[in-house]
Amino acid sequence: MSSIKNAIHIHPHDSVAVALEPLKKGQIVLGTELASDIPSGHKFALENIQEGSPVIKYGYPIGKAVKSITRGEHVHTHNVKTLLSEAASYTYKRLGPLQNKKARTLPEIQAYRRKNGSIGIRNEIWIIPTVGCVNKTAEALAQKARAELCTDNCGIDGVFAWTHPYGCSQMGSDHETTRQILADLALHPNAGAVLVIGLGCENNTVKSFKELIAEKENEGSDETQGGRIEYLVTQDSADEIQDGLAALKRLISFASQFKRESVSASELVIGMKCGGSDGLSGITANPLAGRICDYTTSGGGSVILTEVPEMFGAEQLLMNRCVSQEVFNKTVSLINGFKDYFVKHNQVVYENPSPGNKDGGITTLEDKSLGCVQKGGTADVCGVMAYGERIRDTLSSCELRHSGTSDAAQTGCSGLYLLEGPGNDIVSTTAMTAAGAHIILFTTGRGTPLGAPVPTIKISTNEALAKKKPSWIDFDASLILLKDPKEVQNKLFELIVKTANGEYKTCNEKNEYREIAILKDGVTL
Repeated sequence: MSSIKNAIHIHPHDSVAVALEPLKKGQIVLGTELASDIPSGHKFALENIQEGSPVIKYGYPIGKAVKSITRGEHVHTHNVKTLLSEAASYTYKRLGPLQNKKARTLPEIQAYRRKNGSIGIRNEIWIIPTVGCVNKTAEALAQKARAELCTDNCGIDGVFAWTHPYGCSQMGSDHETTRQILADLALHPNAGAVLVIGLGCENNTVKSFKELIAEKENEGSDETQGGRIEYLVTQDSADEIQDGLAALKRLISFASQFKRESVSASELVIGMKCGGSDGLSGITANPLAGRICDYTTSGGGSVILTEVPEMFGAEQLLMNRCVSQEVFNKTVSLINGFKDYFVKHNQVVYENPSPGNKDGGITTLEDKSLGCVQKGGTADVCGVMAYGERIRDTLSSCELRHSGTSDAAQTGCSGLYLLEGPGNDIVSTTAMTAAGAHIILFTTGRGTPLGAPVPTIKISTNEALAKKKPSWIDFDASLILLKDPKEVQNKLFELIVKTANGEYKTCNEKNEYREIAILKDGVTL
């Protein structure tokens, strides 16, 4: 990668370069006279590109020229179209040997060790409604608990309600999907204790939900949570607020017994997400997140990558890093399954990027995807998870399969995991949280205030956004253009450690911007 102050030529084979600041017509940049003004994050041609020829960025085609493009001309949606279609064939071409998962020792963090052996980086109380009818009850209880029960040094980090509109009147797989995601949240280790609230007449009854929790814990008993989870059916209560507060008081007492202790950062599960991307996302923030992915997984840690539609056009790169034919086959099914989802709803698979993406300089879905998948670095793809599946279960299954080997860490149990899910910001951050991510790195070029239930570190692609929105942005990735990338990587990982330790509250935590959304794909009664 070669760069100068005002533009960057990412790969030697690229036919375009990207402006790092607004450029003017007639300006000489990278030896090329610009034929028009070029906004920051947008592309210009470094050579003449014939009509029908591929446009190359990141060393790969991001589309084809729909008319001849002259050197120095602005390259964007007016003269480039996608090469994607609904159908594609894939082959497994493993590139290089498996990575050494013990290449480094990760530093220690201070975390809460839960009774089932997992770790949490927050000690919060979570209130989970089984149905949207009791959302306001859940919110009122959270607010009252914060005001009345969590005054001085109560031993927890906050009380939060994860409201949603579902749990009843859903048909097909939607009902079970809702239950799975809510159960995953109830079992998330960042919650020291959980209050589950139901109405009493909903499809997702408290009784059936309690059975699902026990099933997921593989314990088979209502008593397995040992005081960590309490249940309240509001139709059975004369005063659900008072009964709820009494339950929360007990839960706070239970959760306050947990104290931070030293554990390896390899126990962290990090989710990777991008939203409001721009032309610099694949140049600064996403490659920086990829460096964190490589650093973490080479030390035995686990990283989750989702947003399947934003893998379209770059999926073969991920497939070439699959640790086995089995994982490759699952990755193909993941990609094709999401394409079928689009087709089933009479939508084209390449109706992406968004207007904001295009305004920021992203031209086609390939352009977006090739930048997006860089959040996964070069790490081995070790597994594929279904929507609602927990990485804890996936890792346990992997370790069991390899229990007879001399070193399970070399067989692909820790590394990069692909999670079924859409690109929608709230749905995908919820999916990664439900899967077990303790923390999410969220890269953005346009900016967004939203946050997941877990700490969400916002990483800006450009300095202007970081300066304009310091209440949204936790880290400025544009530093990678000015400093040694390893130095910037280390600085970001230090922030991750401080966040995990509770020494740093992310902007979404400070602003109390936390929410969930569940994928819906069926009929509502």
